[in-house]
Amino acid sequence: MWGLMRYDIQGSSKFFPNGAVATSQPLAVAAGLGALRSGGNAVDAAIAAAVALTVVQPTSNDIGSDLFALVWDGERLHGLNASGRSPRLLTRDLVLDRAAGTVASGALGGHQATVGSSMPERGWLPVTVPGAPAGWRDLHARFGSLPFAALFEDAIGYAERGYPVSPAVARAWARSVERGYPGLHGDEFTEWGRVFTLGGRAPRVGERWSNPDMARTLRSIASTQGSSFYTGEIAEAIVGLAERTGGLLREADLAGHASEWVAPLSVSYRGHEVWELPPNGQGIAALIALGVLDGYEGLPGLHERIEAVKLGFADAHAYVADPLVGGPVDGLLDGEYLARRRGLIGERAGEYGAGEPQRGGTVYLCTADRDGRMVSLIQSNYMSFGSFVVVPGAGFGLQNRGTGFVLAADHPNVVGPGKRPYHTIIPSFLTRGGAPVGPFGVMGGHMQPQGHVQMALATVDEGLDPQAALDRPRWYWHSGLDVQVEPGLAGQADELRRRGHRVRVAESPEVFGAGQAIWQIGAGYVAGSEPRVDGMAAGY
Repeated sequence: MWGLMRYDIQGSSKFFPNGAVATSQPLAVAAGLGALRSGGNAVDAAIAAAVALTVVQPTSNDIGSDLFALVWDGERLHGLNASGRSPRLLTRDLVLDRAAGTVASGALGGHQATVGSSMPERGWLPVTVPGAPAGWRDLHARFGSLPFAALFEDAIGYAERGYPVSPAVARAWARSVERGYPGLHGDEFTEWGRVFTLGGRAPRVGERWSNPDMARTLRSIASTQGSSFYTGEIAEAIVGLAERTGGLLREADLAGHASEWVAPLSVSYRGHEVWELPPNGQGIAALIALGVLDGYEGLPGLHERIEAVKLGFADAHAYVADPLVGGPVDGLLDGEYLARRRGLIGERAGEYGAGEPQRGGTVYLCTADRDGRMVSLIQSNYMSFGSFVVVPGAGFGLQNRGTGFVLAADHPNVVGPGKRPYHTIIPSFLTRGGAPVGPFGVMGGHMQPQGHVQMALATVDEGLDPQAALDRPRWYWHSGLDVQVEPGLAGQADELRRRGHRVRVAESPEVFGAGQAIWQIGAGYVAGSEPRVDGMAAGY
């Protein structure tokens, strides 16, 4: 029988009867756990950890990020899309004009990003309205129990008094200083160097880092329930910088922002249901892949798993966009359609017309409490420090999620005003026959749906507990026939090559993402955290 969920727990995952927190930075785990111990619930813990992550892992997320979440309230699953829209002044023609150099230097900002067939990655053009502060507020308003401001205390303390930079964060920070920031010219980038470098270098492992400007911003958000970010002093600072340096965000863009509660999507896999948020996120790519794999009589091999992921991405890149203009995503999970897609998989590696994959910088966390509530939450700058545009005196940077738009005029995800772009960040949740198993996620841009598929297969097909599933060697498909595998899968590389895959055994773990998971078992939880970064799972 498939999916016995036996969890052969041999000390790899930790068992907690009262609640758990898992994420990619131990200080953020401590903040979430502190909320639980103070009488808060899983949502309080998730918010406290998420806010702390903006301080202690700024290489991947910030106050200027977007956020998505799935919340199991003890009876059913709720979805929150807290992603922002593009400025009303952003048009395709404007992007193309700037790329062609037809706009006079300085008219739209000193930094003229190079744009070819895709959106730029840095500067003002890819900046969309940050949704994270509103997401924290809206999660708390619906499910929180502790005072909203109390959930910011640890983060404010880390920002004000400093904290020791952890190893994986230090490595990512150094890459951004050495490779990402050089070559960015314009007044909009000046503040990044002041705030996020120490005399031009990144902080080293264990070196104490503080950001007092960010502490003041967090206090303002906490005391105003987030309103200062969208209609108050922080909004004024963002718009002031935009107007001085050629940015497109205006008061109406920020004041008009709103999160959206949405119905999650699911697909069945061997007696279980895997849940994702609907577009504008790419979670449907994972659901398509799992729906394709569910049709095999026996366990699908590595070749079939890779091909199913390719099919998922081919459709995601074609149809995922702002749901107001996107394609027919519901039909992509139809059983007959999935069977037809499954029929395309043969003995040889195929190419199914997927778009150019995207990479990202993201944080994921999950929480659980003694009353059975669980949260799967993800937030992100995108691409390390995002746009590298930092608001003077506020201590935080703005995301570059608009990079997810495309320039093809006939695509539903074409860049335009007031639109949500294709998003790589996706939280996930697993149930069995409608009963909760728990939250999970894997960070890392294009890796995320692939990581979700691999976590689901390890859990359902192999019965692994969260830590054992996260420890499994991973594979990563980039584009075309190119596949990377971790050394633990090197023994299968020759068979994949025989089938036409171009396989490379990668020594670095960075491309394979970073995940967390919490499963509910009996009267408690087992939790695991990513071994490839600074992750930690803790509870009581």
